[in-house]
Amino acid sequence: MSIRNQQTKLNIGLFGFGVVGESLYKVLLNNASLNAQIKKVCIKHPGKKRNAPQELFTTDADALLQDESINVIVELIDDADAAYTIVTTALKSKKAVVSANKRMIAEHLAELLDLQQQYNSQFLYESACCASIPVIRNLEEYYDNDLLQGISGIVNGSTNYILTRISEDNLTFNDALALAQQEGFAESDPALDIEGIDAVNKLTILLTHAYGVVTDPQLIVHAGITRIDEQDATYAKEKGYGIKLVAHAKKLDDGNIAAFVLPQFLNKNSQLYNVKNEYNGVIIESGLADNQFFYGKGAGGFPTASAVLSDLSALRYDYRYEYKKLRYQQPSELTNDFYLRVYVSFDALLQVPHSIFERIDEWSSNNKRCSVTGVIHFSRLLNSDWWKKKGTSLILLPDAFTTYEPQREKIADLELALA
Repeated sequence: MSIRNQQTKLNIGLFGFGVVGESLYKVLLNNASLNAQIKKVCIKHPGKKRNAPQELFTTDADALLQDESINVIVELIDDADAAYTIVTTALKSKKAVVSANKRMIAEHLAELLDLQQQYNSQFLYESACCASIPVIRNLEEYYDNDLLQGISGIVNGSTNYILTRISEDNLTFNDALALAQQEGFAESDPALDIEGIDAVNKLTILLTHAYGVVTDPQLIVHAGITRIDEQDATYAKEKGYGIKLVAHAKKLDDGNIAAFVLPQFLNKNSQLYNVKNEYNGVIIESGLADNQFFYGKGAGGFPTASAVLSDLSALRYDYRYEYKKLRYQQPSELTNDFYLRVYVSFDALLQVPHSIFERIDEWSSNNKRCSVTGVIHFSRLLNSDWWKKKGTSLILLPDAFTTYEPQREKIADLELALA
């Protein structure tokens, strides 16, 4: 279904009335120009007190999905499996759909792409990545594949808030996490955030719009922030670095794409260095325009609702994602053949074998912790858990991507020995 007529009222069936759902409801009450109304809201717990008329709510999903007068489904729930059923049913019914469920979208992206084409349905989800930052539409409309060199970003506000509090208030990880939960920036079960899974889901979605790459998020190498040690924070302060959880997608010289989510030390000259607390920041690297920087709140009711509202407005113009890099160009492919500069710290002297490094630049050890900086091949992170073991932390150095030529390195070592 396409909503081409500007005069056609958007009759919305809303799933979920949490922080974002209620914020959207409030915004629409005060935005008559959009010509949109929430006709019905499907909720899970009918006994909960809500700031809206009782007759608006139902627990029957079919009351929204089977109502022919409802032409837009907005899905704002936290259950990925239920969201999948809602969204696919709506698309097959040729209703327009707006969703914020990044996990559901990332895990089922290939199927959702097919359904959009098969049923000619509009499906928008700007709010699934970085809330108020319009990164998806910019990747879709502005950046040609040949010009887009890379994306790097802080895309999870919960982990960024925790790392900010560790850095600025000298809190332990557990204390910073507790504060994030108290302030509403982290869930009672924060695993998706602090293990880097939420960031991977967002990166999976961005890869499709940036490079035409459709992949399973479970195949993307990632780590969260749970293994960052007190000594790592001390090292960062000594070097003048900040520690952030950064999602990367970079086009390499051979045209293939490197993609991963890992903690990273950042210099003060990085635009991501000053992205603090629950804010997100995304750097888009263009071959002609250098770096473009997007900054804004990555979580919260009204910031996320603003992206949902933008998608609802876009439906008026029959806007839909074209997936140009996937459908009209030769899509790029993910690669594991590249080198990274990393810092690894660990508890025991022999816990990390030297053989995993192509080159070691620095080595230090004290009575608390050992650390090594050097160059590794990305494949050393695949099919191996040496860097995920308790007591080991791996953090990218500021200029993480590097070239490495083993033969040239050996010649340089030989020349040094003979000098």
